[in-house]
Amino acid sequence: MATRAAEGLRERKKRAMRQQLSDTAARMFIEHGFDAVRVADVAEACGVSEKTVFNYFPSKEALVLDRLEATADALRTHLADPALSPVAAMLKILDDELRDLGRSLTGDEALNSYRKFGDLIRSTPSLRAYQSSTAERFVDVAAEALASRAALGPTDPEPQIAAAALLGLWRIQFRALRTHLQPGHQVQDALTAAADEVRRAAALIEGGLAAFPEAARAPR
Repeated sequence: MATRAAEGLRERKKRAMRQQLSDTAARMFIEHGFDAVRVADVAEACGVSEKTVFNYFPSKEALVLDRLEATADALRTHLADPALSPVAAMLKILDDELRDLGRSLTGDEALNSYRKFGDLIRSTPSLRAYQSSTAERFVDVAAEALASRAALGPTDPEPQIAAAALLGLWRIQFRALRTHLQPGHQVQDALTAAADEVRRAAALIEGGLAAFPEAARAPR
């Protein structure tokens, strides 16, 4: 029992340090620019070594976009669930992200920081490239989860095209948030508008993906 409690405490400390590093990096990058801040500067601000930072994050870009890993975990969990259609699973993932975002945007200052964070990504080529690479990796993660439902390989065309279509909804939501989360507008109204746009897009692919995985198993 004591060992389990100690392990729990270690995990909590690791999560707290990871959060501190990410939050500090984001604040410094927004204030000074991504290229002007070194990983060593982030480490110094947090009172740790540069090596410690890289123990938590594989790259400088990952310091900013580390929360994307939660999306990858959600894809693995929900898209593999046979109780949910592929579109329903993706909508659950996106709805959960919107709910968490709504909880964090509790005032004008938080909304302003969120918009500055988006501006930082769009204005920094290496961050845009990292985000694009992550989106491609998400397609592979989704394809693997979908393939497990159809007894197919993750590189087979059916899970690949299904995954690409589903990840298109993630891009729709990302862009919709940029459009609707504006100063002076109600956050909840903006989140609702983003969710509505995602569902409009989902309606276009739902019919085709409703047959997955049965159609993928059909004799060729």
